[in-house]
Amino acid sequence: MTRPTRAGRLQAVTAAVTLCAGALAAGAPAAGAAPAARCTTPRLTGGWYGDNRARLQQLIDQYGTCNPYRPARTKPVAVFDWDNTVVKNDVGDATMYWLLRGGKIRRPASGDWSATSRYLTPAAVRALAGACDTLARPGAPLPTGTAAGAACADEVLAVYGTAATRAGAPAFAGADHRTVEPAYAWLAQLTHGWRPAEVRAFAAAARAENLAAPVGATQRVGSTTATAWVRYYDQQRDLIHGLRQAGFDVWITSASPQPVVEVWAEGVGISADHVIGIRNTTTPGGRFTPHLRGCGSVKDGADTMITYIDGKRCWINQEVFGVRGAAAEKVQPAARRQVFAAGDSDTDVSFLRDATALRLVLNRNKNELMCRAYDNSDGKWIVNPMFIEPKKQKSAPYPCATTGYVDHDGTPGPVRRADTSVVPDQTDSVY
Repeated sequence: MTRPTRAGRLQAVTAAVTLCAGALAAGAPAAGAAPAARCTTPRLTGGWYGDNRARLQQLIDQYGTCNPYRPARTKPVAVFDWDNTVVKNDVGDATMYWLLRGGKIRRPASGDWSATSRYLTPAAVRALAGACDTLARPGAPLPTGTAAGAACADEVLAVYGTAATRAGAPAFAGADHRTVEPAYAWLAQLTHGWRPAEVRAFAAAARAENLAAPVGATQRVGSTTATAWVRYYDQQRDLIHGLRQAGFDVWITSASPQPVVEVWAEGVGISADHVIGIRNTTTPGGRFTPHLRGCGSVKDGADTMITYIDGKRCWINQEVFGVRGAAAEKVQPAARRQVFAAGDSDTDVSFLRDATALRLVLNRNKNELMCRAYDNSDGKWIVNPMFIEPKKQKSAPYPCATTGYVDHDGTPGPVRRADTSVVPDQTDSVY
């Protein structure tokens, strides 16, 4: 047998190394190494309307990890509203009811109820003072869970729930109707004086009660009967799990207080650093003040830009994509926007419109949102009935061409597409 020359042996070794490197580059395991786990695209379970599950699965298949990612490819972002989108009923409401029953709302430290919201009307300030101020010293918790405090609980609940006093006077005025909802903001502002961990503990207690209560349960708050149950939607929990498993960066945005949504989001595997709720400013000692964090061009304490309609866009741009200053209030280039969004209300319209690939709407008969979803001008909207106690079909068409849109000053007008054309009235067809 002819022995190979030294040069020949060197060429053989070089060829072997080249072949091995090529195999590794192609994904072949090195000798002795365990085979790499095969990437499996998650499959969604049932319970969806029409072809919605197929559309959502297509989104996962197209953008998920198994597609696969290019080196250093940015994760696709998915953003969900919370109340009545991921859960049935409102966790902010559930927390308000618990705070009132437990006597955890403090009288304003200044003694002046206008300190709790710049939007409270003089009529509301007088009504709250008359019903509550004799019950506690300034800064102390009000005994709203007792018989003596029932009238105070009723007044707070009327202002929060109906935006009017018990006597029927408007409770709020002067807000930008597309960046702040004063009643939603007021719940966060009424946690003043407590530390974030304490508010999380209150929310956890309310969560336990509402999940344990049977569907349809009610409770007494003051002299008022209120909803007493909340449920996670199994389909949304499954969707969030599937998106995360497929490599999506999943966020929650909500117009409920930040600590409250943090507690509830744990139930679908979303950590606090991926929750964007209404955020209070804090004192040097770490207690919540009645003022709120700002976004975009809005400074902390101005209380004019919460996670509400255009405010949700700002907060998502700022917290998820790192856009700073006034630019955060604007629509961003497609590469700096979420590929998927889910919501149920007009408060979600702006961040849903920003989603580049697919937008899921749960039908709660909200005018502007349903006008845009049914118009579906770019083919990226899908509508699903509520998974628990779905709404009946809306008998009249949505007034898209006349009053479906509410402007910054509260003036109603037509819903317009991006090209300014008017959306025609839409018939409710998914219910």
